[in-house]
Amino acid sequence: MRNKPPYALDSVDNALQLIHLLRDQGKLRVTDAAAELGIGRSTAHRLLAMLVYRGFAEQDETRGYLPGPALTAGSPLDGDLARLRAAASPAMERLCERVEETVNLMVRVGTQCRFVASVESNQILHVGDRRGTILPAARTSGGKALLAQMKPAEVATLYGMGTADPGLSEAEWDGLLGELKVVRRRGYATNPEGTEAGLHAVGMALRGVDGEYVAALSVAMPSARYSRQRVGVLVPELRAAVDAVEGS
Repeated sequence: MRNKPPYALDSVDNALQLIHLLRDQGKLRVTDAAAELGIGRSTAHRLLAMLVYRGFAEQDETRGYLPGPALTAGSPLDGDLARLRAAASPAMERLCERVEETVNLMVRVGTQCRFVASVESNQILHVGDRRGTILPAARTSGGKALLAQMKPAEVATLYGMGTADPGLSEAEWDGLLGELKVVRRRGYATNPEGTEAGLHAVGMALRGVDGEYVAALSVAMPSARYSRQRVGVLVPELRAAVDAVEGS
């Protein structure tokens, strides 16, 4: 039998219990969560909002809460993930220091991108730590950089295009195909507020030891510091960091 820690944090315990409930029940409402945990509705709502923010839950059209991608996505790279983080860390630190913006490492899991490491900028106005965040690959700079390394037919299969339940509308699919073509030509991807208002990013795919593309590095910044001219400065710095990780 496991004993409750003497200095237990009730808020943490409640959040973990909610994760268990989402995993086991499949759907929760705020009233259900409050009743299960014996807490107020407002407290339950705040806890569930944090789980949504970290990818452990998501809301459906009825405002119920479902298991999020952090609970349903597979584990990327298995045991190689720790080695990837270790290999990328020095280059990410140097890149952050040189460009003074937050640097992220991400991997693709299906049609999602999981942020597995971040080095935060020291600037007062900056993009925060994204570790643990899961976002649609088609809307992140690193995700698009990784999708661009696949053949168009492989991307179509990934998104179920041509099936009864495609993952993208025809307009979204046409837009993605056009964007990936540009990414392949220039070697990097951009995210102009695709995931969050006021945030821009530049991303580039990187290869693992077997030569396959396994992850991506991105530089994320507030929109106020983004410009086409700055992209011209960031891309060589990002390329140098990718080359350093691939050569480590």
